[in-house]
Amino acid sequence: MQIGLIGLGKMGGNMRDRLRNAGHDVVGYARDRDVSDVGSIAELVDGLVSPRAVWVMVPAGDATESVLTELAGLLSAGDIVVDGGNSRWTDDEKHAEELGRRGIGFVDVGVSGGVWGLKNGYALMVGGEKEYVDRLQPIFEALKPEGPYGYVQAGKVGAGHFAKMVHNGIEYAMMQAYAEGWELLEKADSVDHVREVFRSWQEGTVIRSWLLDLAVNALDDDPHLEKLRGWADDSGEGRWTVEAALDNAVPLPAITASLFARFSSRQDDSPQMKMIAALRNQFGGHAVESSK
Repeated sequence: MQIGLIGLGKMGGNMRDRLRNAGHDVVGYARDRDVSDVGSIAELVDGLVSPRAVWVMVPAGDATESVLTELAGLLSAGDIVVDGGNSRWTDDEKHAEELGRRGIGFVDVGVSGGVWGLKNGYALMVGGEKEYVDRLQPIFEALKPEGPYGYVQAGKVGAGHFAKMVHNGIEYAMMQAYAEGWELLEKADSVDHVREVFRSWQEGTVIRSWLLDLAVNALDDDPHLEKLRGWADDSGEGRWTVEAALDNAVPLPAITASLFARFSSRQDDSPQMKMIAALRNQFGGHAVESSK
């Protein structure tokens, strides 16, 4: 299948490679000419055969709005736009309506997998009309992990990004729990080998997970995380999860506390946030700040 891909960053670039490895024809565009296949979005659209499919993989907010607006003026009825970034689910219905007035389909996809997706595949949470989702199925099959899991049509437009938002809220809370446990182990006089304690949990325990594996990777590189400053950003999904919980009267004490902990990290050099920063760097290639 042929598809255009706008945004060739840490995830987008690897997604292009994974799709090409599966035999798909991908035309990629990025502002960085060294990695882009074409010189402009207009050139990308011109290089696709109708009916066209264009996957947008750029940061949420103004960047996504700008790209979707440009695509609306370039695409034709019968084409499909996929928003695979971390857009807020409340924007999806608006985008679907705006593109739909021109006869252009819209699908929102929450994508998880970080910098490991090229090798392991990407978990895909999809929202949209069945007609458009079905047409994109070969692309989803190539991107998802091998086996029966890692893909879901979560529901109508907006469901994909809503599911990914909740996924990221859970991720916040899980990372916070590992970070708190790590700090307590580091503080205890009786524990001599904190890294090895974490390593021992990788098999046979109920808290084993990929995040735990990544924590061990980080501790192998820096046993006491002394190279990192205890500071961690939040990319928006945690805040949106808490706001959605308020709108739906659903108590989320663990997720909410983990979000507030990140806010605290920007006030002091928090030991817990060193672990959060290390985990985010391990699974997503997110930036870290060096200790002074």
